[in-house]
Amino acid sequence: MLVKKLSKFIVGLDYEDIPKTAINKLKICFLDFLGVSKRGFNEKTVQILLKSLEEMEPNKLNINNDFSDNNRSSIIGKGYSNVYNAGFINGVSAHCLDLDDGHRFAQIHPGTIIFPTALAISEKNDINGKKFLESIICGYEIAIVLGTLVNPYHRDQGFHTTGTIGTFASGATASKLLGLSMEKTINVLGLCGTLSSGLLESNHQGTMGKQLHAGKTVYNGILSGYLAKNEFTGSETIVDGNEGFLKAMVIKKFEDMNYSAIQNYINSYLENSLGKFHIKEVYLKKYPFCRHLHSSIDSIINIKDKHDFNMEDTIKITIKTYKIATEHDNFNPKNKEELKQSLPYAVAMSCFKGNDMSNLENYNNYNYDTYDLETIKSILNKISIEESEEFTKLTPNYRPSNVIIETDKNNYEVYVELPKGEPENPFTKKDILKKFKSLNPDFNLNKLKPINELESINIRNFMKSFNHN
Repeated sequence: MLVKKLSKFIVGLDYEDIPKTAINKLKICFLDFLGVSKRGFNEKTVQILLKSLEEMEPNKLNINNDFSDNNRSSIIGKGYSNVYNAGFINGVSAHCLDLDDGHRFAQIHPGTIIFPTALAISEKNDINGKKFLESIICGYEIAIVLGTLVNPYHRDQGFHTTGTIGTFASGATASKLLGLSMEKTINVLGLCGTLSSGLLESNHQGTMGKQLHAGKTVYNGILSGYLAKNEFTGSETIVDGNEGFLKAMVIKKFEDMNYSAIQNYINSYLENSLGKFHIKEVYLKKYPFCRHLHSSIDSIINIKDKHDFNMEDTIKITIKTYKIATEHDNFNPKNKEELKQSLPYAVAMSCFKGNDMSNLENYNNYNYDTYDLETIKSILNKISIEESEEFTKLTPNYRPSNVIIETDKNNYEVYVELPKGEPENPFTKKDILKKFKSLNPDFNLNKLKPINELESINIRNFMKSFNHN
């Protein structure tokens, strides 16, 4: 049974089993998560969440940097709360900027789920760095192994993998930190399966619902961990049973398989996948747009870097890309959430000379301080988006985009197979520190140095220093 095999991995993993390359990647992911979450705390989405939680539970949120017996877990940005509220809030903060890490095969944003879970429980229970690292590796492994198992069919059925599979990842992280037995870890994952949720329609509509998925996933994983710790039971067959996750939420792939066939498939899959430390395959993001838009953004920027021409001379901009990317074809986004999902707007904004597409100030309050509205509209009118069947067949191994700019005098063309930040085209630690500073210009980067020795530090003390201005 799948849940049993995953639980065996979670319970059995020791720090000494983890390769150095995985630990190094984890530290970069943690650094990236902290920078994104700290800035994300200021977003309207998070402030609405804080107001709502305070309204439901007056005086339960403590955002004056006061640590107490009842409020031990950091709200990144400012303050403390209980374990589940802190995890919930930090999950939303990490996801709301569309700058969080991801995995292109699993189609999930794992760090936005796993780090909030690990921090909330580690701070509450005063857990050391090694145990913290173990739990995060467990979370990433479960997220990526399960996400890759179910996708692309799960995503194509309308589910947001960060919200669904992310629940299992959060539960795995919580189980490891709580030191649960094999039986209780099985119960955690069983509960996670029945709590998993998240529909992509909230994403397509440009709402805050997508961001809610991340926070609620963390909440559900933590809840499942503590419930199972206290003898609450969950189904061992929640994933591969006749009415489980695969049959209900990955229909196209598994609907014609009987239980025995599913078991044979899963056994073969896990033998080749589980325990490979897939965190090494995670990508990091530079632009606050949906990842499916990044190859096209990189293409435009590459053309601008290589050729000197005026955008006013442009006759036509053709974007040839894969199917999922072409579906982000909103030419009239009505708010910042819709803007982040708009391929034509991402390309139009990339066309401006000297524009830094990683600068969040360009998108704040959805205004045009940086851009001339008439010029934006002029560029949009020249954009054509086409699906390339060849490119679609290349996914998910690649996320290709070919951009062609036609002018009065010349045509300029650039093909990008994978956007910057993928493991094949990675960011350095220096790049991520630069990203951190651009998001949080007043932050003292010296406070981040303990991350280099993460396995040796006290997580609670580190977060007290990090959160104290």
